[in-house]
Formats: sequence, structure tokens, C-alpha cells
Amino acid sequence: MPGPPASPAAATAPGVALLARLAADASPALGGVRLIGIDGHAGSGKSTLADALAARLGGAPVVRCDDLADHTHLFAWDDRLAREVLEPLRRGEPARFRAYDWERRVRGEPREVVPAPVVLLEGVGAGRRAVRPRLSLLMWMDVDRAVAWERGRRRDGPAQARFWEGWKPAEDDHFRDDPSRDAADILVVPQYDGYVVRRR
Repeated sequence: MPGPPASPAAATAPGVALLARLAADASPALGGVRLIGIDGHAGSGKSTLADALAARLGGAPVVRCDDLADHTHLFAWDDRLAREVLEPLRRGEPARFRAYDWERRVRGEPREVVPAPVVLLEGVGAGRRAVRPRLSLLMWMDVDRAVAWERGRRRDGPAQARFWEGWKPAEDDHFRDDPSRDAADILVVPQYDGYVVRRR
């Protein structure tokens, strides 16, 4: 589940300007859209980086993989992403989908993502094999799995402890079958005041 929105200051944190420039300079691979994937372990800071980049890029749309998944299909959302998000954007049309409500366990209100020069796709599995041909750039949040998970558990609190126990083996299975770190164009290392950017 995504963390709290990034603060306005996050858009000026070290490393964000460079990442925003690399995203804007990438070649479109989804019609006229530069789809930028931000992948990594749960709790590694993907949502925070996506929000900072969106602000730096003047309000770039953010698609969150958590909105497409659900408790039953933690990672089986490829078809939904392609049908409801990627294909409309490729045609230059708005993407429309109902985001999953993780507390109520139902699909929520419809959301719309308009085609833009840069669209950010963030979440565990954003760099999966099925999506990579549509990505202009893939960023990997280079945080140790155990460290990321501990951050995520603290963020979500005791109420989500049972969810996390099921999540950890599911994430392990996903990255074993469909690893994306080695396919990343950029490794992003969160620091206390910004990001270290390592281009591959």
C-alpha cells in the first residue's frame, strides 16, 4: 500500500532533478508517452519518489500498481494494466480504472489518467517483463529487502501485520520468477536528504 504523499520539499531533494531530467529526455515508448517505471521491494520508497518526481515534472500523472492489484491478485494485474491503462495512453486517450480500496476490499471510485509527456508507473512489479517494452526508463529503488520490509511494516502499523506475513512470500515468488533489478536503467539509493543516482 502506498505511503503518505511526499512533501513539497521532496521535489527539490538531491537527485530528484537529475531523475526528472532523465525521465523527460527519454524516448517515448508508449505512443507519445514516456512511461517511467519505479520498481523495488515493498517499503523501499517508490511512492515517495514518484510523488517527488511528479511534482518536479509539473504534475506528471502517477499510476500506482497497488490500485490495480487486490488481496486476491497481488501480482496478477498485467491484463488490467494493459487494457485499462497502457492501451488507452498509447492511443492518446485517457486511461480510466477503478482503484482498489485495500481497507474496504472493493473497487473504489473511477480514476482517470490523461496522456502526458511523462507518466510514472510505481509499485512492486512496475518493471515486470510484460511491461518493459512499454517503458522508456526503469528505475529500481536499491534498498535491501529486509530493510525495506521493516520500513513498510512500521509505516502500515500493527493492523496490517497479517497482510505483511502473506505479502513477503508473494513478493519473493514474484521477483524470483520475474526479476527487474537487473533490467533497470537506473539504481536509486534513498538517503536521509535525497537520492544517490547510479546509471547502469
